[in-house]
Amino acid sequence: MAQEEIIFPNNIRNIRASKGMKMTELARRANLSLSAVSKIEKGVRRLNQKQLLNVCTILGCKLSDIFIHESDSVAQNWQNEIKRRLNDNEDSGLKIFGSGLRKIRQRKEKTIAQAAKDAKMTLSVYHKIEVGQREVYENEIDTLAHAFGYSASELFDEIAKLYKAGELTKQINKVKERVKSVLEPVNPISGLDIHGGLYGAQLYDNARKKLVPVFGKPAGKNIKLKKSDETMIVAPTTLEGRNGIYAVIPNSKRLGGFIPESSYVFVDATTKPKVGDLAVCINEDFTKLSSDDIVDAQIVVVRQDSHGKTFGHVSNPEEKITGKTFHKVVMIVMQ
Repeated sequence: MAQEEIIFPNNIRNIRASKGMKMTELARRANLSLSAVSKIEKGVRRLNQKQLLNVCTILGCKLSDIFIHESDSVAQNWQNEIKRRLNDNEDSGLKIFGSGLRKIRQRKEKTIAQAAKDAKMTLSVYHKIEVGQREVYENEIDTLAHAFGYSASELFDEIAKLYKAGELTKQINKVKERVKSVLEPVNPISGLDIHGGLYGAQLYDNARKKLVPVFGKPAGKNIKLKKSDETMIVAPTTLEGRNGIYAVIPNSKRLGGFIPESSYVFVDATTKPKVGDLAVCINEDFTKLSSDDIVDAQIVVVRQDSHGKTFGHVSNPEEKITGKTFHKVVMIVMQ
């Protein structure tokens, strides 16, 4: 039976089940096929950033909840599957065959996409054969051989020659070490800090760099601000990976329509605004807020009185806003 590579171990199935939601409902609401959701939950298909955020919204969970921890049963299942695959393939010849196929392809100066097309395979299937993670069926040998101008026997002979000459050792060891790496805690390749708690820390960090939390939403004449990553959005490219960036949804009427409705205001918590800048004014010390605190905030134009004291200004109605924290607005993006 063909093996599928686990590339996105996650906790989606457990979260969905805890909500009493059927897989069909998640598929419908996420605008994905049932097959796609099944593969995502098994970890053999990735989610892109927008899909990941959408699933979090549908399931009512945080991004960090999606990524598995050492204590999660799915973590142990994933690790057991990787161990099984490593043991099963160690002496099965799949790595030798796949590495030989890759070497031949490189010599023929074919791209992996062209080789897959010539072998009448999908790119995913062909790639898994090259890295030794999928069995090759008898009826596929001829098409693979013909893709490179060989008969089946000639293909096996050529791979045997490459192996005996030691030309495949480097590739085989590279694949072997990559599979082993996911089993080792705090491995620089895997990035999995098992002993530290988060099982899949690198996956979370990589996703998190492209996202920013939405801390504030309009409520009456103010903005209610909560320092939590319950809601995340994709960051503009220029803000990806920057520390201290968060977003708020503006109460545009309070600035006389200066900021369009249906927009996101991106804020830099590490930058103090100057007079004339647009800023988020928070009525509490931002650094002391917990993820459970909800406080009032407002988007203001920064002003300074005759005594040199900073305050915020809004125009609808005219009001002087004072607060303990001012963060500079660095970008406004339409939703």
